[in-house]
Amino acid sequence: MLKIIQKRKLWFTVSGIFCLISIIALSVWGLNFGIDFTGGALMELSFSGKDGTHPEIQAVKEILNPLELGEINIQPSGENNLLLRMKAIDETTHQNILSALNEKFTIEEKRFESIGPVIGQELKRKAIYAIVIALVAIICYIAWAFRKVSYPVASWKYGTVATITLFHDILIVLGIFSILGHFQNAEIGTPFIAALLTILGYSVNDTIVVFDRIRENLARSPANTFEETVNKGVNETLVRSLNTSLTTLFVLFAIYFFGGETIKYFALALIIGIISGTYSSVFTASPLLVSWQRWNKRKNI
Repeated sequence: MLKIIQKRKLWFTVSGIFCLISIIALSVWGLNFGIDFTGGALMELSFSGKDGTHPEIQAVKEILNPLELGEINIQPSGENNLLLRMKAIDETTHQNILSALNEKFTIEEKRFESIGPVIGQELKRKAIYAIVIALVAIICYIAWAFRKVSYPVASWKYGTVATITLFHDILIVLGIFSILGHFQNAEIGTPFIAALLTILGYSVNDTIVVFDRIRENLARSPANTFEETVNKGVNETLVRSLNTSLTTLFVLFAIYFFGGETIKYFALALIIGIISGTYSSVFTASPLLVSWQRWNKRKNI
């Protein structure tokens, strides 16, 4: 049997390092919000050039300058695609852009999105509400599910520990995307929020499975210490947790590499979150329970 709980200081150190890096990245660079939250227009254009590549970015900007679109951010997307980001535009301006580019190049519009700043702020506010409501619902559910467990750790502490690990998982995902946003221009949009909500559900599901086995072992082996009981429960669910995560990750990696640019970062957020969630369920949540119980025991002596 692996001594997972006994090495909890090592696991806490690893989690602490990743959380610290994430906090620093978020403090220095923040998040690169997409047009879903900031408002603006996004166009993805495919260019059919003779050499199979897109034209120079500067050449595209020079063609669009007479339209007075303000600041335009243009970046490559694959070999022959360009992503154009600009202020929110109406349909007339949209068609003028396509006409101007069609005079010089052969293009195909892959997608077009335009969101006003008011709608963008409303989406940001609703995204925060969705995450907060999900967290509150999870805490209430765990407190209810473990309501009959009162010794040696009170039932509400299971919910608190599960919530701490959820913050751990979300913080790491946000931190990595802060770094990617700074160096790779990765944007945060509504698909990213959907990924965060999925991570919350996936991570807490894994944690509850481990906690449930601990609850069963508390009744079956009352003579064992709490540390021994928790370590046994973690070992008994370890293979299940790894198998579930690996089968999910196989699908997500396939989506990431073959699913196209539009869902690439959605899949990446899920990949990071599931890896982090599996780690926290096994190496953070249960060790936290033991550390909390030992701290209370020392305090009462």
